Amino acid sequence: MTSKPVLWITRKLSDNTLKRAQENYECIINHADTEHTPDEIIAMSKTVDAIMPCHSEVFRGPTVEELSSRVKIIANHSVGTDHCDIAALNARGITVTNTPDVLSDATAEIAFLLMLGAARHAVMGDTLVRKGEWDFWSPAFLVGKQVSGARIGIIGMGRVGQAMARNARGFGMEVHYHNRSRLDAEREQGAIFHENIDSLLAVSDFLSLHCPATPQTTGLMNAERLAMMPDGAVLVNSARGALVDEDALLDALDSKKLAAAGLDCFVQEPGGNPKFASYQNIFMLPHIGSATVATRDAMGFRALDNLDAYFAGHIPRDKL
Repeated sequence: MTSKPVLWITRKLSDNTLKRAQENYECIINHADTEHTPDEIIAMSKTVDAIMPCHSEVFRGPTVEELSSRVKIIANHSVGTDHCDIAALNARGITVTNTPDVLSDATAEIAFLLMLGAARHAVMGDTLVRKGEWDFWSPAFLVGKQVSGARIGIIGMGRVGQAMARNARGFGMEVHYHNRSRLDAEREQGAIFHENIDSLLAVSDFLSLHCPATPQTTGLMNAERLAMMPDGAVLVNSARGALVDEDALLDALDSKKLAAAGLDCFVQEPGGNPKFASYQNIFMLPHIGSATVATRDAMGFRALDNLDAYFAGHIPRDKL
């Protein structure tokens, strides 16, 4: 009887994912849900045929160079792959996959929550009620920025960006976007395309980031670009923390160039930026964009689909 491939599942995934994985693979599961050092990743690679990591496991530099040749595939439980040096892994003969499509709606939901929370003083309001300090009312009390009917700019009109645009249209927002290439009319759904970011920023009462973190997009929203936005605009980032120059963001909030920001990701993760804690006009979440039961199952199953295809001798659907 042919033995099952040995699969290392680096974090505690959904129960349904773990149940299915154990049907076809000899699984090493991190039930403690702890993070792993590069040395631990290298050591574990000597005992497994495949790895199903999350964004918390980094495959770059010496880790890739010293990874055991026994590992044939890294099936990421994430859509983002900036934690992987794909070219270096491929050069080692290691297949790399991700889980696109399945987390778009959940991530767009979080982006919209961030936008609403930032625009309508959710942090300050929640704090007042929780502390028992809500003992007054005034027409000038916690007056925020209205989302309905406003202009939203979306940078990165992939699956998540398109889901965000659908949500925005439900609020009667005028959708503008910048993308590497213009969408066809069916996917564009009336959204206004901007060939360059600068013209998009000028009309973005709300700006939502949905592009990957690459050397070209790191620090995308810097002081110069934030200054191009309308006065009192709101910045939303549910993509990657590296897209935003965090010091420039604080300066824009201090000067009131920006009214607020909604953030689900940060340059430093986990932990975030401690400077943000004193800003009640920054609505923050701890990178939970895809954290729904349905989406976690779908991500796990998509990663397993890629593994199943590979070990059946086929090219995985999401090979990078």
